[in-house]
Amino acid sequence: MFGKKSDGAPQGRIDSLIGAGTRVEGSIRFTGGLRIDGEVVGSVEAAEGASSSTLVLSEHARIEGAVHVAHLVTNGTVVGPVNVGESLEIQSKARIAGDVEYAIIEMHQGAVVEGRMVHRAGKSGELKWAAANQSN
Repeated sequence: MFGKKSDGAPQGRIDSLIGAGTRVEGSIRFTGGLRIDGEVVGSVEAAEGASSSTLVLSEHARIEGAVHVAHLVTNGTVVGPVNVGESLEIQSKARIAGDVEYAIIEMHQGAVVEGRMVHRAGKSGELKWAAANQSN
Protein backbone atom coordinates (compact mmCIF):
# COMPACT_ATOMS: atom_id res chain seq x y z
CA MET A 1 0.00 0.00 0.00
CA PHE A 2 2.21 2.89 1.25
CA GLY A 3 5.73 2.94 -0.17
CA LYS A 4 5.02 0.01 -2.46
CA LYS A 5 5.45 0.51 -6.16
CA SER A 6 3.28 -1.45 -8.56
CA ASP A 7 5.27 -3.31 -11.23
CA GLY A 8 3.10 -1.97 -14.05
CA ALA A 9 2.83 1.63 -12.82
CA PRO A 10 4.42 4.38 -14.91
CA GLN A 11 7.89 5.53 -13.96
CA GLY A 12 7.49 8.67 -11.85
CA ARG A 13 10.91 10.15 -12.59
CA ILE A 14 13.10 10.89 -15.59
CA ASP A 15 16.43 9.03 -15.58
CA SER A 16 17.68 10.17 -19.01
CA LEU A 17 17.18 13.20 -21.24
CA ILE A 18 17.82 13.85 -24.90
CA GLY A 19 17.83 17.64 -24.96
CA ALA A 20 16.50 20.12 -27.50
CA GLY A 21 18.92 20.60 -30.38
CA THR A 22 20.28 17.06 -30.00
CA ARG A 23 19.91 14.54 -32.83
CA VAL A 24 20.53 10.84 -32.17
CA GLU A 25 20.91 8.47 -35.12
CA GLY A 26 20.44 4.83 -34.15
CA SER A 27 18.31 2.71 -31.86
CA ILE A 28 17.83 3.57 -28.20
CA ARG A 29 17.04 1.00 -25.50
CA PHE A 30 16.32 2.27 -21.99
CA THR A 31 14.94 1.43 -18.56
CA GLY A 32 13.21 3.79 -16.15
CA GLY A 33 12.16 7.16 -17.50
CA LEU A 34 13.37 8.81 -20.72
CA ARG A 35 12.42 12.32 -21.87
CA ILE A 36 13.11 13.41 -25.43
CA ASP A 37 13.15 17.09 -26.36
CA GLY A 38 15.36 16.58 -29.44
CA GLU A 39 15.26 14.24 -32.44
CA VAL A 40 15.83 10.50 -32.77
CA VAL A 41 16.24 8.76 -36.11
CA GLY A 42 15.87 5.10 -35.16
CA SER A 43 13.77 2.98 -32.85
CA VAL A 44 13.16 3.80 -29.19
CA GLU A 45 12.29 0.86 -26.97
CA ALA A 46 12.22 -0.14 -23.34
CA ALA A 47 14.52 -2.93 -22.28
CA GLU A 48 12.85 -6.31 -21.97
CA GLY A 49 11.08 -6.69 -18.66
CA ALA A 50 10.97 -2.93 -17.99
CA SER A 51 7.23 -2.87 -17.27
CA SER A 52 7.35 0.55 -15.60
CA SER A 53 9.38 2.22 -18.37
CA THR A 54 8.06 5.64 -19.36
CA LEU A 55 8.85 7.65 -22.48
CA VAL A 56 7.95 11.36 -22.48
CA LEU A 57 8.07 13.37 -25.71
CA SER A 58 7.92 17.16 -25.49
CA GLU A 59 6.17 19.19 -28.19
CA HIS A 60 9.56 19.75 -29.87
CA ALA A 61 10.51 16.05 -29.90
CA ARG A 62 10.58 13.99 -33.08
CA ILE A 63 11.13 10.26 -33.53
CA GLU A 64 11.51 8.69 -36.95
CA GLY A 65 11.28 4.99 -36.15
CA ALA A 66 9.39 2.43 -34.12
CA VAL A 67 8.46 3.07 -30.48
CA HIS A 68 7.93 0.13 -28.11
CA VAL A 69 7.42 1.04 -24.43
CA ALA A 70 5.18 0.31 -21.43
CA HIS A 71 4.02 3.93 -20.91
CA LEU A 72 4.12 6.84 -23.36
CA VAL A 73 3.20 10.49 -22.84
CA THR A 74 3.61 12.39 -26.09
CA ASN A 75 3.15 15.96 -27.18
CA GLY A 76 5.67 15.54 -30.02
CA THR A 77 5.90 13.79 -33.39
CA VAL A 78 6.41 10.09 -34.10
CA VAL A 79 6.82 8.83 -37.66
CA GLY A 80 6.57 5.06 -37.37
CA PRO A 81 4.65 2.36 -35.53
CA VAL A 82 3.90 2.86 -31.82
CA ASN A 83 3.41 -0.08 -29.46
CA VAL A 84 2.48 0.76 -25.86
CA GLY A 85 2.01 -2.16 -23.47
CA GLU A 86 0.25 -0.22 -20.71
CA SER A 87 -0.87 3.42 -20.91
CA LEU A 88 -0.70 5.95 -23.75
CA GLU A 89 -1.38 9.67 -23.37
CA ILE A 90 -1.52 11.65 -26.62
CA GLN A 91 -1.48 15.35 -25.78
CA SER A 92 -2.92 18.17 -27.89
CA LYS A 93 0.14 18.96 -30.06
CA ALA A 94 1.09 15.32 -30.66
CA ARG A 95 1.32 13.88 -34.16
CA ILE A 96 1.69 10.16 -34.87
CA ALA A 97 2.10 8.93 -38.45
CA GLY A 98 1.90 5.16 -38.04
CA ASP A 99 -0.16 2.40 -36.52
CA VAL A 100 -0.71 2.56 -32.76
CA GLU A 101 -1.21 -0.43 -30.43
CA TYR A 102 -2.24 0.33 -26.85
CA ALA A 103 -3.91 -1.11 -23.75
CA ILE A 104 -5.18 2.14 -22.16
CA ILE A 105 -5.42 5.45 -24.02
CA GLU A 106 -6.07 9.11 -23.26
CA MET A 107 -6.21 11.39 -26.28
CA HIS A 108 -6.48 15.16 -25.97
CA GLN A 109 -8.39 17.37 -28.39
CA GLY A 110 -6.11 18.53 -31.22
CA ALA A 111 -3.91 15.41 -31.30
CA VAL A 112 -3.54 13.68 -34.68
CA VAL A 113 -3.01 9.98 -35.45
CA GLU A 114 -2.53 8.99 -39.09
CA GLY A 115 -2.75 5.22 -38.89
CA ARG A 116 -4.69 2.39 -37.33
CA MET A 117 -5.54 2.44 -33.64
CA VAL A 118 -5.52 -1.11 -32.26
CA HIS A 119 -6.59 -1.92 -28.71
CA ARG A 120 -4.62 -4.74 -27.14
CA ALA A 121 -6.55 -6.21 -24.25
CA GLY A 122 -4.24 -6.93 -21.35
CA LYS A 123 -5.05 -8.57 -18.06
CA SER A 124 -6.87 -5.51 -16.70
CA GLY A 125 -8.83 -5.05 -19.93
CA GLU A 126 -10.00 -8.65 -19.82
CA LEU A 127 -11.14 -8.29 -16.21
CA LYS A 128 -13.06 -5.10 -16.96
CA TRP A 129 -14.70 -6.72 -19.97
CA ALA A 130 -15.70 -9.80 -17.99
CA ALA A 131 -17.16 -7.64 -15.20
CA ALA A 132 -19.06 -5.54 -17.71
CA ASN A 133 -20.54 -8.63 -19.36
CA GLN A 134 -21.68 -10.15 -16.06
CA SER A 135 -23.76 -7.09 -15.16
CA ASN A 136 -25.91 -7.42 -18.33
